[in-house]
This record gives sequence, structure tokens and C-alpha cells, in this order.
Amino acid sequence: MAGTGGGRPSIFPTLLYADAKAAIRQLTEAFGFTELSVYEDGGGGVAHAELVQGNGAVMLGSKGTGSAFDKAMEGSGPVGVYIAVDDVDAHHRRAVEQGAEILLPPTDQDYGSRDYMARDIEGNVWSFGTYAPETGA
Repeated sequence: MAGTGGGRPSIFPTLLYADAKAAIRQLTEAFGFTELSVYEDGGGGVAHAELVQGNGAVMLGSKGTGSAFDKAMEGSGPVGVYIAVDDVDAHHRRAVEQGAEILLPPTDQDYGSRDYMARDIEGNVWSFGTYAPETGA
């Protein structure tokens, strides 16, 4: 099965942004993602980008490209993505220092996780916490 070996994730949340370059800046600077690849289109937009965090990744690009995915996502609302991190408080401090909108400060949850929630510059909700379920992979 594709994506199950070699440390490669098999699920990639995929988001489109009106200003994908600004989103990449915020995701890397405030939320600690690392750019794996960024491919620009001929008009100054982002055709495709991959950002990593831990052993997971997200894909993103610019809205308005006219691609099949862009057309399918037209009119869709913001999404929510959960990312497991080792040190929630340090991660939260970084996000605050970079001006991220915090929706929920670091909080201990009944199920054993410590997490916080933030909104990115285009309304997507990002949750960062210590909970990381075993997938059996």
C-alpha cells in the first residue's frame, strides 16, 4: 500500500489560500512548519507546496488557479487540522510571539492531552497537542 513505509505519512491535509505565500510564512514562523517544497505558478501564486511538522505534512496552494482541486474547493469554508507536538507550551509561546490568533490557550484535557488552538490568517483552525493516537502502522 502506498504511503505506509519508509516513514512517509499517508494522509496529507490539503488547503488553498488566497495568499498562499503569506500562509507559508505564518505556518513556518508561528507554527514551526518546515518547507519541504514550494512550486510557484507563472502568475506569482503557489501551484503546490508541502510543509512538514514532525512525521506529518500538509499540502497547500493558491486559490484561483482553475485546477480541478481549486474548482472542487470553491466556496468551501475553513478547515481544522490537529498536529501532535512534544512541548505544547513552547509551541504556543512561539505562536503568540509571531502574533497568531489564539482561540484556546494551553489546556489540560480530560483525555490526557495538553493542547491549544489557533486560527491562521485565512480562518483555518489549527490545534496543537500532546495526544497522538497509535495507528497500528
